[in-house]
Amino acid sequence: MFKKMIAAAGAKSPWIYHINTGSCNGCDIELVAVLTPRYDAERFGFKLAGTPRHADIVVVSGPVTSQSKERLIRTLEQVPEPKVVVTLGSCPKSGNVFKGSYSIECPVDKYTHVDVSIAGCTPKPEAIIEGLYTAAQILKEKRREMK
Repeated sequence: MFKKMIAAAGAKSPWIYHINTGSCNGCDIELVAVLTPRYDAERFGFKLAGTPRHADIVVVSGPVTSQSKERLIRTLEQVPEPKVVVTLGSCPKSGNVFKGSYSIECPVDKYTHVDVSIAGCTPKPEAIIEGLYTAAQILKEKRREMK
């Protein structure tokens, strides 16, 4: 009975955990802007989680640096299944302006499966909301498959 109640409540409020793997903070600022009253992504049920153990969706921003690689892998291991991984901006996918640096070890999909990529440097808030909404739909489908 409790499992049904928890599943029903969780289906309507995906929690997001954001991890910065070495970005310039442009994408981070846009993600925070999406959660403010102007864009109000919380109307779709999105909330920031304080720990990866409570998260459903992980948003990764920035190129994966040598220092952040192990932290990224450990963090993703802590997120319970089913989980959705979202990359935010161009850096997690290609390294963007940081590509070729001695300390860059991207792309993110080298270390985990990426479900949604939100393109741009920096992506527009509307694109971030659309990407998060897509991630929520993928999460819903993954939950359905687990039953």
